[in-house]
Amino acid sequence: MKNLVILGAGYGNMRVLLRLLPNQLPDDVEITLVDKNPYHCLKTEYYALAAGTISDHHVRVSLPEHDRLKTRYGSVFHIDREKKLVHLEDGAVISYDDLIIGLGCEDKYHNVPGAEENTLSIQTIDKSRVTYQALNNLSAGATVAIVGAGLSGVELASELRESRKDLKIKLFDRGKMILSAFPERLSRYVQTWFEEHGIEIINEANITKVEQNIVYNNGEPVEADAIVWTAGIQPNKVVRKMEVDKDYQGRVHLTVQHNLPGDEHVYVVGDCASLPHSPSAQLAEAQAEQIVQVLVKRWNNEPVPEKFPPFKLKGVLGSLGKKAGFGLVNDRPLIGRVPRLLKSGVLWMYKYHNG
Repeated sequence: MKNLVILGAGYGNMRVLLRLLPNQLPDDVEITLVDKNPYHCLKTEYYALAAGTISDHHVRVSLPEHDRLKTRYGSVFHIDREKKLVHLEDGAVISYDDLIIGLGCEDKYHNVPGAEENTLSIQTIDKSRVTYQALNNLSAGATVAIVGAGLSGVELASELRESRKDLKIKLFDRGKMILSAFPERLSRYVQTWFEEHGIEIINEANITKVEQNIVYNNGEPVEADAIVWTAGIQPNKVVRKMEVDKDYQGRVHLTVQHNLPGDEHVYVVGDCASLPHSPSAQLAEAQAEQIVQVLVKRWNNEPVPEKFPPFKLKGVLGSLGKKAGFGLVNDRPLIGRVPRLLKSGVLWMYKYHNG
């Protein structure tokens, strides 16, 4: 019996399981899923968990069940490609015939002194729970500094404003205008929304150091009762340690078939893969669809696709609390109530109709 080992129950690997089970998995293949949690986590909603507007239950989805799917709970420590073994932190060892690495990402601190030690995070469900406790235990009128005004920072700031209107929120943004990578009309809408809702945006920020309850912006200290870091991501540390070819962001270069060059038994999906788009749940799922096609072909001893059509991503949707949002769908900017409703609908469909 061949063993397909899947590391991580993120968006990409959940799509792999959805496609393989129950009908596409050959009779001589079993699957071992490795994750430290007994459920799939809706990472795109961690900002709301941390802000306190949704409960822990809302970001959990049950893992699939199948008689040839085994689940091992634990954290990956090392991957030995020569011996085709996965070592877990608890000492357990799992052998594989094929391996899909979907271990996700971690915060990237850009070598800013004190950033890792003195800031909160929303990168994992565990860290989001800690951030929730810290933010919601703050006294009235306390100041929260959010470092990084990408999608995560923007959604966290807006959701925290809805949860705790008494807090003073400062959002540090590197650009001259918030969400500068988006069309100007959309950026201006978000910037105006923050101004109207009393959130202070500090543009052209450059965080040089972080101490306990102090952020240094361009060398000047800014005091805060809590500091949340949303200023960049990097691949999981297990992938960073792998001796494979990577891009300048540390993501793994892959063949067209999404396996390591020279090793057709190891695939990388999601945030750790070097792809022509920014990491996202959509991208991981699109990549997973192609990985499943390749696996099934190889298991059936059939020629694998030599190329795939470009990924067709539908766009980006972001929320500004529960009643407003923004988005870029098919290169068309959306603002106001409609993108917020769309995001709620997409989330509902994923949670209740994705297997």
